This record gives sequence, C-alpha cells and structure tokens, in this order.
Amino acid sequence: MDNPKWSRQAKPAAPIINLAKTLTQAAIFWTFFLGVLPSCVYWLETAAGLQDTRFHLSILPAVGTTIFLCASCLGLWSAFVMALTGKGTPLPMDSARELVIAGPYAYIRNPMAVAGLVQGMAVGVALGSCAVLLYVAIGIFAWNCIVRHREEADLLNRFGEAYRHYKQNVYCWIPRLTKYKPPMPDGTKAKS
Repeated sequence: MDNPKWSRQAKPAAPIINLAKTLTQAAIFWTFFLGVLPSCVYWLETAAGLQDTRFHLSILPAVGTTIFLCASCLGLWSAFVMALTGKGTPLPMDSARELVIAGPYAYIRNPMAVAGLVQGMAVGVALGSCAVLLYVAIGIFAWNCIVRHREEADLLNRFGEAYRHYKQNVYCWIPRLTKYKPPMPDGTKAKS
C-alpha cells in the first residue's frame, strides 16, 4: 500500500521514539526554514537597499513574536498528536501508521503546515520584512501545489475511504468550527 517514491510508513516504535524523532525534525525544520533562510532573505533585502522603512513599526516585533508563539503551540500540539496517535512522524520517509484525525487534525487537515507557514509570516512581521513575507508566500504556493497533492495521494492510497471522508469534511487551510467525527462502520456519525 505504501508509495515508495513519496513516503514510507514508520516502523513500529515506542511512542517516546516517535516523539523524539518528531521533535528533532521540528527543531531542524524551524532552525532552517524559520531561522537560517529568513535571515538570509532579510540580509539580502537589506543589502540591496530594499527595506521599506514605512513597514517598520515599533510594535511589529512584539506582534510577530506573539503570533510565532501561538503558531508554535499549534505546531507542537500537532507534532505530539502525530507521533502519539499516528504512531509515526510527519516526515514522508517515516510517516504515521494510523490516520490522524484527533487533536488539531479534527479541525484542519494539515495543522503542521498551517503552523509552519504562520510562523514564517510571524518572522516576516517581527523583522518588518516584505521579502521574508514573499518567501513565505512562495512556501505556501510550493506546499499547496506540490507537496499537498503527493501527501494526499499517499494518504488516500494508505487509508482509503476513511481518508476520503475526512478530506471531504475537513478543509486544508480553513479550520472547522466543530470537531470532525468519522462515520461509524454502519455509516452513521460517531457520537461525542
């Protein structure tokens, strides 16, 4: 059932192992995509004299930091649920063994992507950098147009009708107001 070109299901492991791998992946991702690359973009923007001083308000670092921390909480919550409920990691080469529809996944289909992209926007806001915000917009486009389709095809291949129903009822970018409840085996909705 696995698609070896895109993903590989995680081998059975203790929850603490999946959690450690997930947190390591998050630390590497955050360092590179939310630290190193935005810093390079900001440096290039500044070196090229493209900084728009009208965008610099004294409140922006505080606003950006607050948004970053909120998005980080969502990202960490999502990572914990993926590792513990999904029995794997967010990485395609070590993907969850179970379809994850609990926690934040009951409200939005890919809360980790949403959290990461909002974190990137928060970095751009904190720096007062239009170039970093453009970098994030390119990331949104790349994730939505390239990664999402591969990931969804893999999930459909591995989890079939359960994923199809979930995808039809939980949006990728817009959270639901109510918790997703999968249908029971007889076709009725699960009760709370």
